[in-house]
Amino acid sequence: MRDDEPVVKVAAVFAWASLDRDVPLRHIDLLLDVLTDPAVRPRFEQIWLLPDVEGPLTRDDVVPWVTGLFDHVPRIALSFVIRLAEAAERTADTGLRRVVLDEAWRLLVLLPSAAPSVLPLAARLLDCTDNCVRLKATHLLAMLAPHSAPYADRLATLLDDPGTDDISWIEGTVGAYARWALVRLGDPRALPGLVEYLCAPYREHYGRSYVMGDPRLPEIHEILAPLREHADVVLPTLLEEVRQQYAHRGEHGPLTGDLLKIAAKWGPDALPALPGILPLLDDAQYSLSVADVLVAMGPAAAFTAPAVRDAVVLDHPANHHKIAWAAWRIAGDDGTALRLLGEAVEHDQGPWYGPVALLSDFGSAAAEHAGRVRQIVEDAKHGQVEAAIALWAITGNPQPTLSVLENTVLSFTEEDDRYGYLLGALRGFIRIGATTPAARKALNIIRARDRRLSHYRDYRAILEDQELRSAMEAVLALPATD
Repeated sequence: MRDDEPVVKVAAVFAWASLDRDVPLRHIDLLLDVLTDPAVRPRFEQIWLLPDVEGPLTRDDVVPWVTGLFDHVPRIALSFVIRLAEAAERTADTGLRRVVLDEAWRLLVLLPSAAPSVLPLAARLLDCTDNCVRLKATHLLAMLAPHSAPYADRLATLLDDPGTDDISWIEGTVGAYARWALVRLGDPRALPGLVEYLCAPYREHYGRSYVMGDPRLPEIHEILAPLREHADVVLPTLLEEVRQQYAHRGEHGPLTGDLLKIAAKWGPDALPALPGILPLLDDAQYSLSVADVLVAMGPAAAFTAPAVRDAVVLDHPANHHKIAWAAWRIAGDDGTALRLLGEAVEHDQGPWYGPVALLSDFGSAAAEHAGRVRQIVEDAKHGQVEAAIALWAITGNPQPTLSVLENTVLSFTEEDDRYGYLLGALRGFIRIGATTPAARKALNIIRARDRRLSHYRDYRAILEDQELRSAMEAVLALPATD
């Protein structure tokens, strides 16, 4: 630490932190001064070498390591990144700008509280002349929606920006991320050319490559599914792209799967796609997904029930259950679905008890199976939430189910991080239309935590976190019953 070489001082802090993690906190100003000094920057490549790494490390390589030293104090880590960004602006340090945006992204996918600080940082860099910086800044504004709404006009000016990242090799263009940002903001300026742009790579054989945790574009269905109110604009173009893909390849490709996922979300608004979707019931790869689409479409798809019953995926017992359930949901039947599902629930030995979730749709008509469902609720290690919801649907008594849902939510105040179970419990409360005082208290604890409710560390972390927090708000608005 008393060495005359600034880079050695940074290395000393880094080494000392392995013995005392609070050392970087005491030397934070030193670290900032050295890392942001343009005169010192070239010296990292002369000094910072590792025995198992070919070639020296640059200043830009070292910055993320140093930022990581503050991870145990997230508030300080964020402040450190913001101060790095301010220094980069003063010195027009493009390399540091790139690294700062990476570190801001890393903190944003971990900490919801980072958003107010990251938003102006990213917005200031939208006009940067460096393509890599501009792309990463635009990506951040996409993820910060709806808070990035004040910058919609500036994002709209980037829709045709062809800039690509030739430094980090992140896929897509600045314009692609600007389109996605406007989609997430509900801005119709994103619509012209959107589907064609997203589908263009799939007109030839196309494979994606990315590093988990890095910025990247979502899947097509994740971008288009929220555009249900614009189905009349989006759907015809998407159907044409799927048709052309089939004509070119002679088989269905990835766009077909995207179409089915979007149609399942849009339900009746996807009815114009029905003539192209219905033949896929004869395709083992897609037939179960088609059944979900037809169920979502509702009464307008009732005429498809015979075709659903003849679907080609009956090589597995669980598929029989799903197909029978789907045919019943679409058009009703003579009791075949309830009989099949009831028998499956009575004889299922677990551990997942899959048919129980489907049985819940029959309500009191499944009363003869209430005893078995109650037993599953008491014994199941997996699928307990689904079984509890089915028990309520069959008996009309909410108390046993509310108790299970409450216990599920309470587990997340401790170490449980199975967020799919949490979302299932929240949807159960919403379906019943009531919650409990203990569950309400637990949800207030969970939503106050400054961490993303997701295992992912890319864009999905924010999307899942937003979905869970939205569901929590809906549950907290419900009446509480003891």
